[in-house]
Amino acid sequence: MSGKTLFLDAAAWDLALDSGGNIAVATSNYSLAQDAASAIRTFQGECYYDTRQGLPYWTQILDNGQASIAVVKAQFVAAALTVPGVASAQVYFSGLSGRNLTGQVQVTDSSGIVSTAEF
Repeated sequence: MSGKTLFLDAAAWDLALDSGGNIAVATSNYSLAQDAASAIRTFQGECYYDTRQGLPYWTQILDNGQASIAVVKAQFVAAALTVPGVASAQVYFSGLSGRNLTGQVQVTDSSGIVSTAEF
């Protein structure tokens, strides 16, 4: 079962408008995948309402560039699994340009439905 979340434009990771000029809402299973991608993109301490959320980018992932791909992938999967409704997750990396890592998260809900979002 998936909820609703505001739809984010994949290129800018910002709010988008629907055909009626309203703020777009992501529904169905895409909202689950997008929320997982948002969890992956969140820096630890960034959420002022709960600073425990997020990944330790500054202290472990970006710190002197020594984190292995396997460790980063495991942390991304763990972040995706914090999203309510995600039963399992897989992460695929597609590119690294400077310090910009891109990829895709595929999440499966409890009904076995798979949805995908880019990060």
